[in-house]
Formats: sequence, structure tokens, C-alpha cells
Amino acid sequence: MADKAAGAEEAVTSDRADTTGTPGIEVLARAHAYLREVVAAVGDEQWGAATPCDAWTVRQVLNHARIDQQGYGLALTGGRPDSDPFHPADALDGDPAAELAKVLDAVAGAYAGLPADTEQVPTPLGPLPLPLALGAAAMDAAVHAWDIAVATGQDSPLPTGTAEGIGPAAEHLVDHLRDAYQVFAPARETPDGHDPSATLLAFLGRDPRWSPPANRGDA
Repeated sequence: MADKAAGAEEAVTSDRADTTGTPGIEVLARAHAYLREVVAAVGDEQWGAATPCDAWTVRQVLNHARIDQQGYGLALTGGRPDSDPFHPADALDGDPAAELAKVLDAVAGAYAGLPADTEQVPTPLGPLPLPLALGAAAMDAAVHAWDIAVATGQDSPLPTGTAEGIGPAAEHLVDHLRDAYQVFAPARETPDGHDPSATLLAFLGRDPRWSPPANRGDA
């Protein structure tokens, strides 16, 4: 796996001592690290690039991901996101990585502050057992990080360990969300059944081999 992917896997190591009180929080920390890394590498000219999310640009995907993560944090602390994640306000002028970091720090802090014996927590998807809530938030962050990475030509695949950590939440939640709300495209055939990342992406309706349209430039 590429060095960047390995870096995203290892980025949470120094913080792990601060998060061990919340079971399973490592998967969220890994997904957040991956999203931060990918967003930091987007070039100024790439925010209008096409993504695997049909008709959404890189900027729109990041705005959506930011609001989704904000929703997971505010579900714990109270309040509502500042816009609809499917019609997200553009809050990324100036320094998109810094604006994203504010939200991810708040989400991580909210989950890290939960007692270790917490069983269920509120989420934008309704109350969930804590491991599934963490997995759902991580799934959202990681898959949109991948969307942005492939859209901008980054050699930063979805890290295997992150995909494996997200797997239980995906298995529990995605089919219901797909059927009830159409928030995921139909599952695809997995091109490589031995690749956990490709398997997860295909289950979420992504083409693991997606690349930017050759005839479409940045907007």
C-alpha cells in the first residue's frame, strides 16, 4: 500500500492514549486522519473537479462531509448542523483544511468524552450502540476522503485497516439506508474479493477503479 495510506493508518498513534477510554474510537480517529490528509493535498485548482458522487464536485463533497461530521458531533452535545448535508452551505473559503479540522476536532472530542461503559448514543441515524455510531461516522468520513482522493489524482487509497474497522457498521446500516433513503447507490460487484477496501467501496455503491472523466476539466 502506498506510503500515504500507511501514514493515514499511523497518524492516530500519538493520540491513542487520549482515546482509549471510548471503545472502538480508533476507527473514527483513523478515518478522520485519512480525510484530513486527503483534503490537505487538494490543489487550489482542483476544487471544481468531478468526483465519484454523481454531479458533485470536490468542493461539494467536502462541504457535505463537513456537515455530516458536524451532525455526529452535535448529536452528542446538542444543536443542529449549520445546513442540510445534501444541500450544504459553503463554509470552506480561505483554508478548507482548517475549517474541516474544527469540525473533526469537535466530533473526536465529543466521542472521547463519553464514559467507557456507554451503550447507546444519539446519531443523525437515530440511537445506535456506541461501536456502530463510531463506525457510521468513520464510514462517512473515510468514503468521502476516498471520493476526494481519486477525484484529485492522489495516490492515497482507502487504508485497509480503516476499511476493516468500518465493515461491521456498513453491514449493519447500509442496506437499510440504501433502501429507505437512497443515500447509497446499488452495491457493485467487488473486483477483488481479497481487498477489504475495494469490497467496502463496492458495497457502498462506489466503483473502486473509478478515475476522473478524461473529457472533463476542473470547473
